[in-house]
Amino acid sequence: MTRRRKAKPPEYAVSDEAAAYIADALMELALQFEATHFSQIRSYYQSIAPSPSTVSRQLDLFEKHPRRKRRKRTTSQI
Repeated sequence: MTRRRKAKPPEYAVSDEAAAYIADALMELALQFEATHFSQIRSYYQSIAPSPSTVSRQLDLFEKHPRRKRRKRTTSQI
């Protein structure tokens, strides 16, 4: 049986308002960083992505059936 550690309380306490301000500031910083370095981030992710020829983008879940010819509807069928 593994021993569970008790969760440590944070070393500092902040009010709800301060937590909201800090979260907003961090989000703004992250958005500015992403906007500034977007091309570098995109280039990196493209370099590590598998090539399209090796991975199909759509799973083949159903058998392929030959395409049926559609019959023209007459006004009496509508």
